[in-house]
Amino acid sequence: MEGMTDMVNSAQAEAWNGYEGRHWAEHQDRYDNLNDAANAPLLEAAGIKEGDRLLDVGCGNGRVTRLAARRGARAVGIDLSAPMLARARDSALAEQAEDVTFVQGDAQVYDFEEASFDIAVSRFGVMFFADPAAAFRNIGRALRPGGRLAFVCPQSFSLMDQAVIFAAIGTQVTLPALGEDSRHQPASFADPAHTERVLSEAGFKGIGLRALALPQHWGKDASDASAFLMGWGPLRHWLALADADERTRTRAHDAATEAFHAFETRQGVNLTSRLWLVTAERP
Repeated sequence: MEGMTDMVNSAQAEAWNGYEGRHWAEHQDRYDNLNDAANAPLLEAAGIKEGDRLLDVGCGNGRVTRLAARRGARAVGIDLSAPMLARARDSALAEQAEDVTFVQGDAQVYDFEEASFDIAVSRFGVMFFADPAAAFRNIGRALRPGGRLAFVCPQSFSLMDQAVIFAAIGTQVTLPALGEDSRHQPASFADPAHTERVLSEAGFKGIGLRALALPQHWGKDASDASAFLMGWGPLRHWLALADADERTRTRAHDAATEAFHAFETRQGVNLTSRLWLVTAERP
């Protein structure tokens, strides 16, 4: 699995090798605090056994890849983002993680060796494929017959506590229609029927979806959470598209802070994320 192949998802490659990827790499712990609650359900659904060959799709900073290796897998993480992969390799070295490899590439077209993995997993790494059915066909080809697929993805944005925060920001600046579950949005697999169609078209069987409601830790207090959110790549992009001046950005920040206050606890700012845990099998 050395080297690079062509990337068909050029827009995502540009984002994840630019500001967005750098922000995730530089704030690794913050993003893990948002997403770590999904790790245990995901890895338990994967059913990892000692020596299993595991592919982590859209591995980012490599958190799930390393955790899978701790459970006995020989784990390979693939991602578009050079900054995040550099962070993943540094973290693996610091943790003395064994049986972990990271490669840069587009999982939709990467030239995986056929039937070279027992399991494919992903924590929020499958929602932005240029052609989802083609991507899952390629991932399926990399799995042995009987190989398992497990991933977590968001349900409809309207079900998320985050919707409250973005509604507050939307009082100060025009945001895109985040509730629309377009195939290029984070909620591209929010509709179970659509998910089943895509995976069936890609050749998977035994498709199942289980709803999860999990905590997301956004920061130590409302001010900390809003400062972090304002640095998030998509929000920066939307503010730029809206041609928001400094005064508007300040009002948007203040609105987010006020909305985050409703979610403050003694342990910090905690929102609820509603997800699908999706499982399937290669025949």
